[in-house]
Amino acid sequence: MAYQGVDYYHLDELLSDEEKLVRDSVRDWVSERVIPVIDQHFRDATFPGELIPEMAELGLFGPTLPEEFGGAEIGDVAYGLAMQELERGDSGMRSFASVQSALVMYPIYTWGSEEQKRTLLPKLARAEIIGAFGLTEPDYGSDPGSMITTAKKVDGGYLLNGAKMWITNSTIADLHVVWAKLDGRVEGFLVEKGAKGLSAPETKGKWSLRASVTGEIILQDVFVPEEMRLPEAHGLKCPLMCLNQARYGIAWGVIGAAQACYDSSLNYSLTREQWGGPIARHQMIQDKLVEMMSEITKAQLLVWRLGKMKEAGTSTFRQVSLAKRNNCRMALETSRVARDIHGANGIADEYPIMRHMMNLESVYTYEGTHTMHTLIVGSDITGIDAYK
Repeated sequence: MAYQGVDYYHLDELLSDEEKLVRDSVRDWVSERVIPVIDQHFRDATFPGELIPEMAELGLFGPTLPEEFGGAEIGDVAYGLAMQELERGDSGMRSFASVQSALVMYPIYTWGSEEQKRTLLPKLARAEIIGAFGLTEPDYGSDPGSMITTAKKVDGGYLLNGAKMWITNSTIADLHVVWAKLDGRVEGFLVEKGAKGLSAPETKGKWSLRASVTGEIILQDVFVPEEMRLPEAHGLKCPLMCLNQARYGIAWGVIGAAQACYDSSLNYSLTREQWGGPIARHQMIQDKLVEMMSEITKAQLLVWRLGKMKEAGTSTFRQVSLAKRNNCRMALETSRVARDIHGANGIADEYPIMRHMMNLESVYTYEGTHTMHTLIVGSDITGIDAYK
């Protein structure tokens, strides 16, 4: 039977025909192309790069941007639904699309020159070039303002020195959006693959996001021409605005992972027999299933409302933080309950549970930890910063 998703509160009635078309197109593609291969890629710690052109064909890169720059001009709710379906396949698939769209295309569109936008954005949308986003450093994650990567003005451009880590796509990227301090202020630079002094070693030994490329960006006197600086990107607020875009997609995406765990748990409980009948007949199993479905439903309504506010231009980054915080916790807890329902079978990759659980441990942390989002919202409702 084809995957249906969770819609206990008839959310479909709130969606436009375009939004449902986007969701269903990505849902079908994930079922047909991602799910049959993702377990092997997870085992081998490889990304299914052969699917990148198909993702581009689906319009998954920069889909909210204007058509003149390669986008599809879909709304934020449709974009969120696409991220939800991608993460139902695997967090690594959604991460790839999030980086390409929210962390690479968004800053070029927002702060790039007209030449940068017209030259780079269509190529990124078609996946002719792959992007990466360099902000996190070995010693500075939650405190990016303390970065030590620097840019020095020289004749014709800039010399960059420093290191970034936990960078999705770094080893396969053709273009790195790198944030560095120029005279003490954070600025944005576009560093092309092959630049002298640039290296991007892969991060090995991950137990999470194994079907995703993760690495470092090491910069040793890397020359960046003047025309490859983002001319309007000034200050830490710029990379933080990029993260806000990515967090929005994450808040939707993790619902897909949670739904995959719930769907597997429901089907398993109806077919797994113990003591003469399916385990779904037991009160404790029904309690777990109802709790999972209830939390997924609340998360769906949260991001749908956030998406509508984002489309209207009334959402705040603090509201995005609340959604990212709530939904990541919900998804991770859902995966753990699902593992319990599956019993010993829950640790086998015949079922998607452990893969999603391990992925969600990273998603719970990246683009702002659960604690940091708590402090962002806490500061907003009390008027008191408590970051230190």
